[in-house]
Amino acid sequence: EGQVVESGGGSVQAGESLRLSCAASGPMFRNVAMGWFRQAPGKRRETVATISLYSDKIKYADSVRGRFSISRDNAKNTVYLQMDSLKPEDTAVYYCNSEIPLDHLWGQGTQVTVSS
Repeated sequence: EGQVVESGGGSVQAGESLRLSCAASGPMFRNVAMGWFRQAPGKRRETVATISLYSDKIKYADSVRGRFSISRDNAKNTVYLQMDSLKPEDTAVYYCNSEIPLDHLWGQGTQVTVSS
């Protein structure tokens, strides 16, 4: 079935950058679009960005467009999220999953904390 492991989170100041990685295992990764999601305390999980199998279709949430960039390396079974110009409101746990999330793929996520 596969699994994912997110990494790269941390605590930064507003305006700084982070690069998140999502390492996926199993054959699923090479057949589906993938996405990054986030959940802030007390809020519902939201979609941050999605990327098609061959990276030809990319979508961003309005709140991150122009600051975040999603990419994938199918040879490495990895999805990335480059986050620039971070804001305190970007503070959340970030998860990766298939674009249409699968319950068994929700992992531990990686915490991103942005202070002003």
